[in-house]
Amino acid sequence: MLHLHRKKTCFINRQTFVTRAGLFLLFGLLFFSQSSLAQKSMTDLNLWDHDSKPYYFGITLGSNMARFQLEQHSRFLQDDSVYTVEPVSSGGFSLGLSATARLTNRFQVRFNPQLIFMERDILYKLKYPNFEGETQTTKKIESVLVSFPLQLKLQSDRIDNFRVYIFTGIKGDIDLASNAREKKAEDLVKIKKYDYGFELGMGFNFFFQSFILSPEIKISNGIRNIHSRDQNLIYSSVLDRIQSRMISFCIHIEG
Repeated sequence: MLHLHRKKTCFINRQTFVTRAGLFLLFGLLFFSQSSLAQKSMTDLNLWDHDSKPYYFGITLGSNMARFQLEQHSRFLQDDSVYTVEPVSSGGFSLGLSATARLTNRFQVRFNPQLIFMERDILYKLKYPNFEGETQTTKKIESVLVSFPLQLKLQSDRIDNFRVYIFTGIKGDIDLASNAREKKAEDLVKIKKYDYGFELGMGFNFFFQSFILSPEIKISNGIRNIHSRDQNLIYSSVLDRIQSRMISFCIHIEG
């Protein structure tokens, strides 16, 4: 009886030991597998510590399509020279810098000064042919803007090396090619030097090993009336308000 009891006790202890050892081995395998997966996931992420930076900088390259938003003057109906006035969209490009500060995990604020080259045209259809025998003429207005946008960004969670964001903000523009003080020729449409407005857009972050590529599209609308109206100029007198409109496609290279 004692022999049998002792053997049975040894059997139970051995079985318990094997069970506990198996559990420890299983937990060990799970722990090391999770550690290896986490390490692999961390090594697969480019710039994995970027979200912990309080601020970062970049450069901006962009193209744009700009036009004027026109509002006719009350004199337009009494004018005997101009039949219709229409804005014409034209392309341009921009160069800039960016500085982004992290507010929270979701929100960032970005300052993105840019030098913008653009052309905005106005097409006039005339009631009678001009001296050149034409019944329509296009006035080309070239601008070189120094733009100062301040934007608030809302970003999504990072999915591997990809992220999407939206933003809105305000801007102030200085037109270095403003002709508001020009006093020549009847066919001039004068544009004021200063403008301000708002912006709205969205973009994507692609994380590479040493930089972030961020293509984005945005709409910029001016609020101020930038028309310096001259009632003595034929093509200026028929217009009251002129506001700026622009759609931009930009690529930010950030670090």
